[in-house]
Amino acid sequence: MNFGEILDKWEQSRGLITGDNNKNEIDDWLQNNRIYDKDANSNIMSRPGENRRRLLRTAPDDILDIHGMTKEKAWISMEQFFYGAKEKGHKKIRIIHGKGNHSQGDSVLIQIVRKYIEKCPFAGESGFEKAAYGGGGATWVIIKNY
Repeated sequence: MNFGEILDKWEQSRGLITGDNNKNEIDDWLQNNRIYDKDANSNIMSRPGENRRRLLRTAPDDILDIHGMTKEKAWISMEQFFYGAKEKGHKKIRIIHGKGNHSQGDSVLIQIVRKYIEKCPFAGESGFEKAAYGGGGATWVIIKNY
């Protein structure tokens, strides 16, 4: 018997499941109060944060290399890349921008990438990659699904 079966049996013994398609008091309350349960149609029963942790461990679905581009060209490339990634249903992407070793002062492309991520409505959590994947010269971004 798996945990889901054990939980169902426990809920039945406490009278939480009404027997009609496994509807319970919580579902009734949500429906009566017009609360949308975003996880109702999900096949994955996971602990909070598990999806995020899984995404952080996975490889990106696509990679964009803007290393060596001008600010303007990099911005346009990121717009096309992000909208394409969202349209394709990608969950995680990587942008290679370089570390700015040849820039005078701060890296120009790192600043452009950060500004774009802040303005993009479906760019979620982001950070620099691990050293093996570019370190401070590459940024990963989780694409929001809404």
